[in-house]
Amino acid sequence: MKKLVAMSGGVDSSVAAYLIKKQGNEPVGVTMMLHDNDLACKVGTHSCCTPDDIEDARVVSSNLGIPFHVVNYLEGFREKVIHKFIKTYLAGETPNPCIDCNRYMKFGKLFEMAEEEGCEKVVTGHYATVEPDDKTGRYRLKRSVDRTKDQTYVLYFLNQEQLSRLEFPLGVYEKNNVREIADEIGLMVATKHDSQDICFVPDGDYAGYIENEGRDEAEKILGGDPIPGKGEFLDIDGKLLGYHKGYFHYTIGQRKGLGISAERPLYVVDIIPERNEVILGSNDDLFTKEVHATQFNLISMPEEDKIISGKNDDNADIVLKVSAKVRYRAVDTPGVLTLHSDGTADMLFDEPVRAVTPGQSLVIYDGEYCLGGGIIKC
Repeated sequence: MKKLVAMSGGVDSSVAAYLIKKQGNEPVGVTMMLHDNDLACKVGTHSCCTPDDIEDARVVSSNLGIPFHVVNYLEGFREKVIHKFIKTYLAGETPNPCIDCNRYMKFGKLFEMAEEEGCEKVVTGHYATVEPDDKTGRYRLKRSVDRTKDQTYVLYFLNQEQLSRLEFPLGVYEKNNVREIADEIGLMVATKHDSQDICFVPDGDYAGYIENEGRDEAEKILGGDPIPGKGEFLDIDGKLLGYHKGYFHYTIGQRKGLGISAERPLYVVDIIPERNEVILGSNDDLFTKEVHATQFNLISMPEEDKIISGKNDDNADIVLKVSAKVRYRAVDTPGVLTLHSDGTADMLFDEPVRAVTPGQSLVIYDGEYCLGGGIIKC
């Protein structure tokens, strides 16, 4: 079977391509050129999609004896990922551009290219598993065997059609086993570091990116107004505590870098962009049991005993007993999710969760299965 393999130039996608070929398939490698940020090419950054990564993918494909293509998606990436990244920060929220890149670029574009190349499946090096459910005839997204590398959180947007055509061969492997396979077959990327940074902001200075490379785009988003500068730090009662350098420099839960002297630790608990205000409070002020999300995607239903009410009626709320994460590295917390017919959802956790951040994602689980998720609004 002919299968399109997304090649990032890293060890994971390289081993995924090898495993697909070993199974007797015909893999076709493809690398996306998504950005041209010179900073990302500097030694010491842990970015992805750099010219060096593209060259590594080319060499690996040659070593494996598979066809290889590079496709230029610079403009689409700028519109779908970078523009949204800037817009979200300017709205006082904290974006997750890697999820947007997966949703709008990697998976969206990969399926288009698979059609062009006559490939029946799309393969990536994500740590997850697609599993058919014989009872329902639907596909389920299952966590990786290696829970420390599990990436279902960033794949919650996948739909049934996409899942039916996707393969994640690394979902049944531990990361160290993947590196061992790469070493055994002599791949040059066997010890290559994992990408960790946002590719177009590899130095981690998100606000600096908006103020410099993204300034023109930011001011267009603001209707021609300049990027906000100095503003007020207030406590939860409205008392002035000091001044900050612009609300988009901060995120919910932040403690370091505030430049405020106080008798007790202070944390960012709210951001009010229309007034350029950042609200500070105690660690206790960061906890909540209620989370509201929009653009909710439901991949599959939990087991019957987890369905409190609703099922397939588009006009009725679906109420589920599930667990959820409010950020990628968070621990699952149980609670009750109410999914509304307009695509919004409300999660009531059994116990308070810390630093719920608008712009991040609420992702729900039933044991080993990722059921879906949405964008946190409050």
